[in-house]
Amino acid sequence: MANHNSFIVDVDLRSHENNLAHRTREIDRERLIVRRGQPFFITVQCSDPLPPNHQLELVLHLGKQEDVVFKVQRQGGGRDRWCFDDLGVQGEILLTLHSPADAIIGHYRLTVLLMSPDGHIVEKLDKISFHLLFNPWCKDDAVYMSDERLLKEYIMNEDGVIYMGTSDYIKGISWNYGQFEDFVMDICFEVLDNSKDALKNSKNDIENRCDPVYVSRIITAMVNANGDRGVLIGKWSSPYLDGVAPSRWTGSVPILRQWSKAGSRAVKYGQCWIFAGVACTVLRCLGIPTRLITNFSSAHDVDGNLSIDFVEDFESREERKDSTWNFHCWVESWMRRNDLPKGNDGWQVLDPTPQELSDGEFCCGPCPVSAIKEGNLEMKYDAPFVFAEVNADIIYWRVLPGGRKQKISVDQRTVGRNISTKSVYGDIREDVTLYYKYPEGSKEEREVYKKAGRRLTPSNDECKPSAQLNMLIKHPNPVFGTDFDVIVEVKNKGCEDANVQLAVHAIAVTYNSLHQGECKRQTNSVTVLAQNAHKEVLRFRYEDYAKYVAEHNLIRVKALVDAEGDSLPIMAVADIPLSMPELHIQVLGKAFVLEQLTAYISFTNPLPVPLTGGVFTLEGAGLLSDTQIYVDGVISPGQKVSVKITFTPMRTGIRKLLVDFDSDRLKDVKGVTSMVVRKRYRNMTPLLYGRF
Repeated sequence: MANHNSFIVDVDLRSHENNLAHRTREIDRERLIVRRGQPFFITVQCSDPLPPNHQLELVLHLGKQEDVVFKVQRQGGGRDRWCFDDLGVQGEILLTLHSPADAIIGHYRLTVLLMSPDGHIVEKLDKISFHLLFNPWCKDDAVYMSDERLLKEYIMNEDGVIYMGTSDYIKGISWNYGQFEDFVMDICFEVLDNSKDALKNSKNDIENRCDPVYVSRIITAMVNANGDRGVLIGKWSSPYLDGVAPSRWTGSVPILRQWSKAGSRAVKYGQCWIFAGVACTVLRCLGIPTRLITNFSSAHDVDGNLSIDFVEDFESREERKDSTWNFHCWVESWMRRNDLPKGNDGWQVLDPTPQELSDGEFCCGPCPVSAIKEGNLEMKYDAPFVFAEVNADIIYWRVLPGGRKQKISVDQRTVGRNISTKSVYGDIREDVTLYYKYPEGSKEEREVYKKAGRRLTPSNDECKPSAQLNMLIKHPNPVFGTDFDVIVEVKNKGCEDANVQLAVHAIAVTYNSLHQGECKRQTNSVTVLAQNAHKEVLRFRYEDYAKYVAEHNLIRVKALVDAEGDSLPIMAVADIPLSMPELHIQVLGKAFVLEQLTAYISFTNPLPVPLTGGVFTLEGAGLLSDTQIYVDGVISPGQKVSVKITFTPMRTGIRKLLVDFDSDRLKDVKGVTSMVVRKRYRNMTPLLYGRF
């Protein structure tokens, strides 16, 4: 940048001090990265004092084709536009640049002009660039968040926990967001540059990047690759031979890097928690406070009638348009909604998983969480769909002889349970259900349902099962690879014996209810004695379920009791997650930045069958990039395998090493360990006048 034959000799962007002040030093210490609404400083080094009546002018450029160009005004106006002031000191000119709190985010190019008294350009220096991000620390920014503790989590934390499983058996997996890893910020802007809006009209797109509503909606469309040049292709059942099985990912960074390296070609494959994890990385990196949300028993209401209709005849696999997912992940981002009436600021739902079209694109949100709670379904964007995800009824039907459908039951309590996110206080679960809905049975809940158009009670009297009988499915929390029992208990509270037909059907399902295969089916005629109970015990052996549930580790047991007489049948459903073994990680010694560190990862095969094709995948923000270690040969039942990895931590602080193990018969085995990476201070001697 230096030019010794000109008036302007060099320009010092003062990246170290600016990035520290703007909380971007974790992204890069050499390049200038600043946040809008906060001043930053540049030093122009001069060969001579500024000539009389000459002055400096600054021009900013955005876009690859110079789509947006504007002059930076001299100080004196309001802070609603770019401006600068200068101060000459000892052969240098200190420039203080002020960006408005609603400035366009992006990659700026700065031109410094030396202007003559008559307005001609005497000298020009234009090889200066910097990046500008949203600023949640600035009160005037639309993404402003006042609590520093929340910002530490929702902007600065690169490690997360994603909650999965079922509403009764919640488990958390560690996820590496890695928003400050090398060149992730560049990829985030690359994602924006490849959107349909940017490719159609670059100038209009860039001008709209001042608005977090616009930017976040673009991100939800671009994280999935449906209909655009997005990041991830979704797939919800095996095989995944031409890509990576979704359960194998442990972080966002390898996905984003692979997409960028391949020239914006979509990465295979993702599912909801991966779409959400990548979106969280991009939004945090750009400066929008974001957290990942898991909704258990999440409804996918295709026809918009706020009910999920299931036809159960226990004989066929009827295709369903509606569905319930054991869990579904999206993100919430914090912002003001200047485009909506008061009361809609704060957390906004953004769902990048491609489910339904929104304004012609596979995106969802931003939708105010407050609008969902209050049933204000006219609010932008996609409020009816999000409302149904947490509030829909589940209606079970069966097909009678002749083809007529009979309603069995209406479940108004299952959908939208234990809505969860990682706490700001550590790796523990925070329940945020009451931000989305009022307590079950409350007056407020009834008022919201009435406003939203949901039924408060079944629409007819079809749905009245026998008061004499009830049924319960009991099961343990089994480990994948073991045999276990499931008990279907039918209780007779009446004074007369009951002759019933008991049908039980067990199927392997994905977490979003796709059928994978039948594990067990039986139908028995049973007499349940008065004031007594009948227990039907089903034994599940490893060979009954192994080939079906290896991917999602979930068995759904459905039981139907049909009593003699005119009473309706009774139905019960239970989802049984099979827990996985854990990896053991041992780190040798203390961790210091830029010094080699060794870790051992071990795993014992818990299955009664051998494993082949074993591979460990490791990554950790500030520790090491996505790395694979392959296991040669066969891992016999009960055999322990151990691998060694040596890596060099690159950044200080509390860091997490995430490990995944996959093989032909056993997948999605996770392990995580935390470590404190310190900076080693060498050759330090006590000062003569004391110690500190």
